[in-house]
Amino acid sequence: MGKILVTGGAGFIGSSLVDELIKDKNNAIVIVDDLSMGNRGNIPNSERITFYEKSVCDYKFMEELLILENFQFIYHLAAVASVADSIERPAYTHKVNSESTLNILETIRKNKLNITKMLFTSSAAVYGDDPTLPKKEVSPIKPKTPYAIDKFSSEQFVLRYGELYNIQTVAVRFFNVYGPKQNPKSPYSGVLLILKDSIDNNKNFKVFGDGEQYRDFVYINDVVGAMVHLATSSNSVHEVYNVGTGKKTSLNSVIKNFKEILNSNITIEYAEPRAGDIKNSYADINKLVDSGYSPLFSIESGLRRYLK
Repeated sequence: MGKILVTGGAGFIGSSLVDELIKDKNNAIVIVDDLSMGNRGNIPNSERITFYEKSVCDYKFMEELLILENFQFIYHLAAVASVADSIERPAYTHKVNSESTLNILETIRKNKLNITKMLFTSSAAVYGDDPTLPKKEVSPIKPKTPYAIDKFSSEQFVLRYGELYNIQTVAVRFFNVYGPKQNPKSPYSGVLLILKDSIDNNKNFKVFGDGEQYRDFVYINDVVGAMVHLATSSNSVHEVYNVGTGKKTSLNSVIKNFKEILNSNITIEYAEPRAGDIKNSYADINKLVDSGYSPLFSIESGLRRYLK
């Protein structure tokens, strides 16, 4: 592969990507992360990894880094990852989640940097609560929060800039990612992590709604596999891809799986649904499969790997 930039590389998904990339002895990796959500301890020790505790909104630093290093691959994951945070601080979120992306693109364009591929990580949140299921890449887009609005605008900038200025770009929309390295103390933790934390600490687990709401839970190894595949595939250019399993799993059935694997009798409390929560969501991944990547983990095998 060569010289690679991973923004947000100390976070859950970013550092899992770095774990995979560093396996290739030809790769040298630069991580930019301000550690507002990431953890320095997530980054593997290697002389082929350079870490900068910097914000992607430090435009002068980012421009100098991009020009100096002349990266072959850019994985842009740095973001305010919390929907709630984006509602509290919409202008700040916009700066991190949208303007920083445009700055990278502009630096590439103005300096005619010869990158092999830039991959941008978006989210299934862009679909909002439109009832069309499963979610296809061409499904109606109804972002309900500043987070979702910025993710959609950024992915479109990345793809259309790519076409206009001949930059090789690709974008992915993650569904419900789970796996090791998620931070249980973070307010952005996925429901599976909170459930695991409840079982580990013998606390009751609260379900908002009847538990029959379903999601597309995708194991981190499949997310990383899809990203590396799309970044290195010469056929996947100027397109957006759903990254999930293509299967729907209800919260109740996940809880049942957890209890069986961990031999737990945790008490489940059911509460009123929360305002704004999306009832059901799962991905159509035919486009990803057609590009040459198929998920390896079912919810059962993913959970077993995760909980082990």
